[in-house]
Amino acid sequence: MRVFVLLYRHHLICNYSQKPVRHSATARRQYVVTPNLHNVDLPVYLNCNKLVTGITIIQKEATTMTSIIYVGMDVHTTNYTLSCYSMEEDRSFSTVTMAPDYMNIVKYLEQVELNIGVDCHFLCGYEAGSFGYSLYHQLTGQNIDCVILAPSTMATTRKKKGIKTDKRDAINIAKCLAYKTYSPVYVLSGEDGAVKEYIRMRNDAKDMLKKIKQQTLAFCTRHGKRFIEGRNYWTLKHLAWLKELTFEDAILQETLQEYLTLYHQLVDKIEMFDNRIAELARTESYEEKVKKLTCFIGIKEHTALAMIVETGDFKRFPTAQHYASYLGLVPGEDSSGDSVQRTGITKAGNSHIRKLLVESAQCYSRGRIGAKSKALKSRQKGNDPSVIAYADKANERLRRKCYKISFRSKHNIAVTAVARELACFAWGMMTGNIA
Repeated sequence: MRVFVLLYRHHLICNYSQKPVRHSATARRQYVVTPNLHNVDLPVYLNCNKLVTGITIIQKEATTMTSIIYVGMDVHTTNYTLSCYSMEEDRSFSTVTMAPDYMNIVKYLEQVELNIGVDCHFLCGYEAGSFGYSLYHQLTGQNIDCVILAPSTMATTRKKKGIKTDKRDAINIAKCLAYKTYSPVYVLSGEDGAVKEYIRMRNDAKDMLKKIKQQTLAFCTRHGKRFIEGRNYWTLKHLAWLKELTFEDAILQETLQEYLTLYHQLVDKIEMFDNRIAELARTESYEEKVKKLTCFIGIKEHTALAMIVETGDFKRFPTAQHYASYLGLVPGEDSSGDSVQRTGITKAGNSHIRKLLVESAQCYSRGRIGAKSKALKSRQKGNDPSVIAYADKANERLRRKCYKISFRSKHNIAVTAVARELACFAWGMMTGNIA
């Protein structure tokens, strides 16, 4: 008869005495078991054999269960704060602060495993932030499981005006890992991540250009120079007017010239970046996907490529509504009891794609319903007829919806609603749900 005994919180250490006990013609060894009351917080299975003669022998080998330790990491450029959490005891331990080096984390985990005394499986996690994927790749390169937690999805026990420290944040991250009260951040492939950084660099240059434009106009206004020869700024007529402006003070004249120089430099750089993005969109990895997305009104190569590399795998979202929620384009809710109250869009998730889709949705507020421009026909050329039919159906529906909402509500509300549905149609195009 074989018996399995589960001992929890304390190991039983076997002291083996070489005292043979004779049964029939067979000599067997008897092992004396003495408890060792050291507090080892792991269950141990002991394999026991019960003999017919009534003598119990406990074998030497003991099978220990691997302990799962959840490690919360509050990471900064100046230091890392780590804390371990065990679900078996519902306690946090080994909270330390260290220098910002991933090898220090590896040494820390080795020391924790040595202190526990048994094999451990570690699951590390940190909040998404300025570190990006660098720490994730460094730890997984050392065969350490690591996840990146989306901050907006994490459960927290800290009140709005409570105490916030790095130690408490690390403990909270560890508990979120243990109880799975978070959503992990999708880690992009190396190629997608590199293209994403390039596109965002182009957008940074665009923001700098916008700021230079504002500063140039403010400079002219401060010194009594007002453009009255046209309605719009930064047209050819406006640029010619800026070049002809003269100031009595030589320093002011030099300031204006420097502003214009910065403007032209950024315009040239952005044009170069756009050409490079167009080349990337025509590579083998992205060409087919980009051609499908550009069948929609308002989506060209830049927006299509940005959506592809920022999203990664569209199929990780089970429905189109989940994808719209990921982009923060769904309305929030503040309901209680029988009262149901909707709020503005959540603005959670990927803000970069959300802004691009809102800009693309502006195009649906212009043009005749069902009409197709020459540029759109050119982009749709070469695609499968079912893809073109799906895009035409979406374009007609979205333009009709934009006009309908604009007549009874504000223009911005109509554009946001169109951006949400455009995201859903894009999800359907990328996942093949175009029936």
